[in-house]
Amino acid sequence: MITVSAKELHRLHHVDEFTPQGLVPSAEKPERVDVIESALIEAGFGESVEASEFGVDPIKRVHSPTYVDFLADAHREWIESEGAPEDTDAFPLVFPTPDTAEKEWTDIRARFGRHSFDTDAIGRHTWQAAVGAVDVALTGQRLVAQCATGVFSLCRPPGHHAMADRFGGYCYLNNAAISAQAFVDEGARPAILDLDFHHGNGTQSIFYERHDVLYASLHADPSSDYPYFYGHADETGAAAGDGYNLNLPLPAGTDWSAYGEALSMAVKAITGFSPDVLIVSLGVDTALEDPDSFRLVADDYPRIGRTISSLGLPTLFIMEGGYELAVLGRNVAAVFTGFESA
Repeated sequence: MITVSAKELHRLHHVDEFTPQGLVPSAEKPERVDVIESALIEAGFGESVEASEFGVDPIKRVHSPTYVDFLADAHREWIESEGAPEDTDAFPLVFPTPDTAEKEWTDIRARFGRHSFDTDAIGRHTWQAAVGAVDVALTGQRLVAQCATGVFSLCRPPGHHAMADRFGGYCYLNNAAISAQAFVDEGARPAILDLDFHHGNGTQSIFYERHDVLYASLHADPSSDYPYFYGHADETGAAAGDGYNLNLPLPAGTDWSAYGEALSMAVKAITGFSPDVLIVSLGVDTALEDPDSFRLVADDYPRIGRTISSLGLPTLFIMEGGYELAVLGRNVAAVFTGFESA
């Protein structure tokens, strides 16, 4: 297993978030990468390699140019508009209603609301870190395209909630979707398996009307968990994408007995799609120790790795969620131990 990271670049992004307890440091913090890298080294996977740079063109193959331009300059424009110190986090303050969402806006406050779907902040260096995460994903994509069996792109910030023109859920640019598009552009047929506790509403929306990428997701029931408005079982794709989107929502507290069955269903769908390559949006916020999660335990993560390996596909793992630092690295390493042992 080759691991790719952005080394120190991801540390530039550290913002606060709104919680019921008020404004606190985000759970999606730089230490997440540290504990994962340490666990991988301890498990014998070695040091990570540094990502190459790919520029914004691959990003604009998935995200709208208007959104990309907004994201690149949003923090600077917001600081200038508000007269705030440069290290202040910028937050959306108002959101459009459905009948106004598609209008063009020039005011930075309006544009913030137009291009977000929750209250996530953009920090001074969020854009640089998000582009760095895309570079990590695309470096992994290149390695898999060059015949690597398994590559782990340790992306931070994560990406699967990011839509073509909206950020949220700690996600700004959709690393998995950008990688999938890169495979498509090279003539490959990718499937995406999303294992994060939360539904990847961004990835689903990007490919929802397409038949060249299969999206299959195991996640918490959106009737009671974030992102709420996406991820229901009856969302199966539309237009040319009808039948190419599989959601397998599960109740919070689900253990391996039900999770394993759902994973088998996803594997069956992926096999039926006959992809050339598999992209795994790897969230380990499914662990018992993570708040408001499933009840997966340490022994379940090698099982996940072995199941993925059973598909026999070149596989690009892309890091998404997982926030309990005490078990985060252990569970990520366990997935890859299972993958390689099979």
